[in-house]
Amino acid sequence: MALDPDDPRPPYVQVANALRAAILTRKFTAGDKLPSRNELAKTYNVAPMTVQNALRELREEGLIVSRQGSGVFVRERTERPVGLRPHIERAFEAQHVTIDFAGFSGETLHGAMAEPLDKIRIGRLRPESIHVRLLLPDPRQPWSLPVTVEDQADSPGFRQRAEEIMRRHTLAIVDSVTELAGLGLVQEATAEIRVHPAAPLFKLYLINEEEAFFGFYPVREHVITFGGETQAMYDLMGKDAILFHHSANDDDTSTGSQYVDQAKTWFTSMWTTVAKEYQR
Repeated sequence: MALDPDDPRPPYVQVANALRAAILTRKFTAGDKLPSRNELAKTYNVAPMTVQNALRELREEGLIVSRQGSGVFVRERTERPVGLRPHIERAFEAQHVTIDFAGFSGETLHGAMAEPLDKIRIGRLRPESIHVRLLLPDPRQPWSLPVTVEDQADSPGFRQRAEEIMRRHTLAIVDSVTELAGLGLVQEATAEIRVHPAAPLFKLYLINEEEAFFGFYPVREHVITFGGETQAMYDLMGKDAILFHHSANDDDTSTGSQYVDQAKTWFTSMWTTVAKEYQR
């Protein structure tokens, strides 16, 4: 199965496309082991390194996983694709750090940033600049989600509770980041919160403009207590959101590069138009 010599795309992109199609059409199903790197190189008549680069693309898309000593397998649907924390920690090893977040509360990001910020405080990391932007739903305007189960209406009490959670995590990020500049540990450090009128149906992390993590918020019914009363709500469940990872590379036509570029475009469009500065 040699590649098309007239196809202008790099060979590793063609191999990745062929394998992706085989997975998505269930020629390879979840849990199947892929042929070895050398076997795939022989199949597509390319160098083993070309296959390795193709597999890296699929791994970054969350379609396959490598198991040490066992090979490469099609990812099980129940397997969690990626963890955000190690990518956030590695991002702070760069000279210039940027993190953009769009979502509901910032709780996951707050936890993921704790260790790298601690490493900066004790001198183990020394980025020159850090810029963080947090894009959240405006808790002072009615929401279309989450809503009450009874009549699918906005709940001011729920929004007040959600704002308290949001403030706890996002303001902690803002204060921790800006403190680094005040202490002279980082030359430039900014963190901003802006709010917008739309319900967040997904969460998005953009790291150093090179990586994007995206996950949908499943809507679940559950009972919440606030203001001394219980209320059944259709809520957005951040803990159940599975993140998918995309990263930019030297090929600006690759899926990863285009995904990151479009995610940046969307975030900036929201940030610079309908989003407004959050007033503490």
